[in-house]
Amino acid sequence: MILAHKIALDPTAVQQISLSQHAGTSRFVYNWGLAEWVRQQRIGEKPSANKIKIAFNKVKYELFPWIVDVARDAHSQPFADLNTAFQRWFKKLGKRPKFKVKGKSRDSFYVSNDRLQVVDNLVRLPVIGWVRMRESLRFAGKILSARVSRTADRWFISIQVEMPDSEAPPTSANQIGVDLGLKTFAVTSDGQSFTAPKPLKYFLTKLARLQRRFSKRKKGSTRREKLRLFMARLHAKIRNIRQDFLHKLSTKLSQENHLVVLENLHISGMLKNRKLSRAIADVGWSEFRRQLAYKVKMHGGRLVVIDRWHPSSKTCSSCGLVKEKLLLSERTFTCECGFSLDRDLNAAMNILAAGSAVSARGPESSGSRLTTPTAKLCRVETRTKPRADSRSLTN
Repeated sequence: MILAHKIALDPTAVQQISLSQHAGTSRFVYNWGLAEWVRQQRIGEKPSANKIKIAFNKVKYELFPWIVDVARDAHSQPFADLNTAFQRWFKKLGKRPKFKVKGKSRDSFYVSNDRLQVVDNLVRLPVIGWVRMRESLRFAGKILSARVSRTADRWFISIQVEMPDSEAPPTSANQIGVDLGLKTFAVTSDGQSFTAPKPLKYFLTKLARLQRRFSKRKKGSTRREKLRLFMARLHAKIRNIRQDFLHKLSTKLSQENHLVVLENLHISGMLKNRKLSRAIADVGWSEFRRQLAYKVKMHGGRLVVIDRWHPSSKTCSSCGLVKEKLLLSERTFTCECGFSLDRDLNAAMNILAAGSAVSARGPESSGSRLTTPTAKLCRVETRTKPRADSRSLTN
């Protein structure tokens, strides 16, 4: 198992300048490689990151003599990053690589494990020297690499550690189904409900006011740069509030349950809805699932993700009857058999039942699919008309 621990750095004023130089060099080399890649494509050649890297190494000290003052990894790794970006684009997993812009793109640079040394709350970076960390490395194992990055005006280091797979017995025998939503972030099959803080919604008015002021400041001025940093700190605060909530909830669920079941929500498709995209991004469904995936594994449990077309909201958790139609305004599920329950709790119980059935089939875990005649019927119906059952959007 490979885990990364992101730790805040406490560099001196001189070290901050050096960190900025390394990040700027990494950005410059990435842009140089991207420009060369585009140039070779235009003249009909077949570019590759390795060929471009060899060409850069031949001329770097002659054309860019200042690069001698920067660690090797800062002007070597960007070609690997460029190759990864293009491979993701070729596989339709990401957008076409773009040029990085100072002040808009994230500043970062890579450090290999042979040039990295960690002792207690100190880390030794090549050229820069020993830098104090705000806390010690939590993980014990082989250090693979590290990446230093800047958020607003603060520097962080993310240290990647290879750890042995957890062979510890499960910390709990409980099983739980989780129904995700917006009004209530998560409702579990045992009746618990969790409300997300929605920090972007809370600070949206303040952000809009600051952005209007920023647009009126003269480009290149000191006042504009100060306001940019202030907005960057506010965005970092919003992210930290969201991440704090997601980490605490994912840790709680992974520690208290042996089996956790989620729905495979089509989040990228939901984000195309301009009326709900901001609210969906604000709660962080994708990040929650990502955290659950590795935390459940760490605690010896399993994460099962059922098929998105399973009608969990329309199915009665008591008798199994599937309703033909369920309005979003119906917050209480009422069945013909006389069973009545909160809509989200009913859905969570159905998600758990479906996940338990998938779990009993074999050793497959995250990404398992549940295929039922009803699920197939739902899929056929939605090919011609967008899905009407959006229980997870309004909760």
